Amino acid sequence: MKIIESDFQAWMGDIQARTEAALARLLPPAHMAPARLHEAMRYATLEGGKRVRPLLAFAAGEVAAASPERLEMASCAVELIHAYSLVHDDLPCMDNDVLRRGKPTVHVEYDEATALLVGDALQSLAFQLLSDQRLADDARVQLDMVRTLALAAGSRGMAGGQQIDLESTGKTLTLPELEVMHIHKTGALIRGAVALGAACGRVDPGQKNALDRYGKAIGLAFQVVDDVLDYDASTSTLGKTAGKDSRQGKPTYVSTLGLARARELAGELRGEALAALECLGERARRLRQLADFIVLRKF
Repeated sequence: MKIIESDFQAWMGDIQARTEAALARLLPPAHMAPARLHEAMRYATLEGGKRVRPLLAFAAGEVAAASPERLEMASCAVELIHAYSLVHDDLPCMDNDVLRRGKPTVHVEYDEATALLVGDALQSLAFQLLSDQRLADDARVQLDMVRTLALAAGSRGMAGGQQIDLESTGKTLTLPELEVMHIHKTGALIRGAVALGAACGRVDPGQKNALDRYGKAIGLAFQVVDDVLDYDASTSTLGKTAGKDSRQGKPTYVSTLGLARARELAGELRGEALAALECLGERARRLRQLADFIVLRKF
């Protein structure tokens, strides 16, 4: 098994800490009215998560020679969309979960109505961040960044994938059907994080295409590994309820392929992601390391 390099661990810790500090600064203060909503927004977003999407945005930004200040804003925008999606996914009308990132979910800690508003407000703040400051040299590129995040989050992306997921409960899906669901539900925002990071700098069409192929492959790999861990890991390790999907009758890569084949598929997708980066040289080093991290992670 490949060992994650120590310099990568240091880089990852630095980006995670930078993202946490930026989110703490950009979220409304907990004491500002309406205080309960702002407190819950901070509860949902801060002090938890691996910040995989910001890591991908920063790594793609290295390919594009983007400034850290621009990448910070783009990364926070993506992470706010991710945080909102978790709050809404955990609601009783969705997955009805009580544990997220090792602590009670937002609707448990606060209430369902507040949780709904938290998701709404986090989503709005994400788009505010993409428009507040100059994140690209060309205004048209920055406008396209807004479009990229909107598509990744909407009915043709994450929200659409969640709808397919709800409709698929209790059904058996073929592998292509499962991939369609997760290209939208999980993969779209991961792919979007890579695209936003690259847009903060400069890439040519060939580089942009390579990054998109990487984002698509690693987005699916992330979900495959999530399904394996949901089957194979404990609640205390995951920080969320283990085995929930199988108990709810949701189709997963493990239920469709079996555990061994799902693990093989994760490795194959990692290979596809790495192959997509071959033309990018040393500047894609962090993206390669992230592919290893995502597929080889145990938590």
